[in-house]
Amino acid sequence: MIKEKWDASNIADQSGRVVIVTGSSSGIGFEAAKVLAGKNANIIIAVRNLGKGNLAADRIKLQYKNAVVSVMEVDLANLKSIRTFADNFRKQYSHLDLLINNAGVMIPPYSNTEDGFELQFGTNHLGHFALTALLIDFIRETKNSRIINVSSAAHKSGDINFDDLNWAKRKYSAWRAYGDSKIANLYFTYELQRRLDIAGSKVIAAAAHPGWTATELQRHSGIFIALNGIFAQKVHMGALPTLYAATANNVNGGDYFGPSGWQEWRGYPKKVASNALSHDKIIAAHLWEVSEALTNINFKL
Repeated sequence: MIKEKWDASNIADQSGRVVIVTGSSSGIGFEAAKVLAGKNANIIIAVRNLGKGNLAADRIKLQYKNAVVSVMEVDLANLKSIRTFADNFRKQYSHLDLLINNAGVMIPPYSNTEDGFELQFGTNHLGHFALTALLIDFIRETKNSRIINVSSAAHKSGDINFDDLNWAKRKYSAWRAYGDSKIANLYFTYELQRRLDIAGSKVIAAAAHPGWTATELQRHSGIFIALNGIFAQKVHMGALPTLYAATANNVNGGDYFGPSGWQEWRGYPKKVASNALSHDKIIAAHLWEVSEALTNINFKL
């Protein structure tokens, strides 16, 4: 049972914990990194733009003068960059307590990643799939470690077409592609937890979504920007489901958290349910195999 108005004040001291937050130069990722830094975690701001990452680190250190924050470059739309990041992380750290796969793109015009994947599927799913695979041994060797994948209520519109993952045969729909990438985050979470369980691992893989939160992610949607003032919640609230999944004691593998208000748009965090399709084990297993093949990276579980 979640405390009715659980917030950052409920988070225990995080001293000694090494935490990677992707896409943490702004929005929900920045807020999560800032809160955890304030709880004495060792934070790695993992971002594509080092300039923005350094500004974010400076903002955190301004608020928490003793914060341990470093910035490392990773482009989730580039498998070579992901491999380089993982190699650099291994050289600098001995363990990984918490991986928050937060970075993402939302409804951009059609484009491809460096490796030729549709941008949203390639970044939001395949990039984080590859990153997690390359760090999974560090995570497994760390006691009480967790992997948190940030999904979205938009997963409900997701229906992955395995015959046309890159939208080469269909007219591109940015919204449908975004939904596909967000249901992929949930397939990945649930399948990862099943495989961790089979391997006898104690690692927790869980997911969260921020509801309707005003962030830079919405810059491609005039409608969202126009309605933010009416419906959206502040970033510090939107980050709470992620922070709950990352730190609370009563989180189990495969749990999913979101806001507690109407339509899960806003409010304090609670355990929520993703749609029935996201729990399809056959699709999840197939997506896993396809993702390993596309990234040419195998999970060592």
